Amino acid sequence: MNLKISGHHLEVTPALREYVITKLDRVLRHFDQVIDGNVVLSVDNHKEKDKRQKVEVNLHLKGKDIFVESANGDMYAAIDLVVDKLDRQVVRHKDRLQGHQHESLKYQPAAPIEVPPQ
Repeated sequence: MNLKISGHHLEVTPALREYVITKLDRVLRHFDQVIDGNVVLSVDNHKEKDKRQKVEVNLHLKGKDIFVESANGDMYAAIDLVVDKLDRQVVRHKDRLQGHQHESLKYQPAAPIEVPPQ
């Protein structure tokens, strides 16, 4: 997986980079068909102090793009929240791909045709 981690009004330290990579490994454990990912860590000037640290993740999967964002007062807590949301969406996407609720017509058994007596 190609992973790009960038910061907006924030310098991405090696500790933050390592934390994001270890947390995103949890997503890869569930679904290994991730092509690439974009992570943006930012600090905004919100009036609410608990919404200043913001994390946005955009994952490009086989067949779908997933975008998740989260805001919190602590950057590490925001990363935890965004990974939880991302994990739920990736597992749901995987279940949809592997679910066989709609079988194609060619594999359904043919119903016997009853001919009315004459």
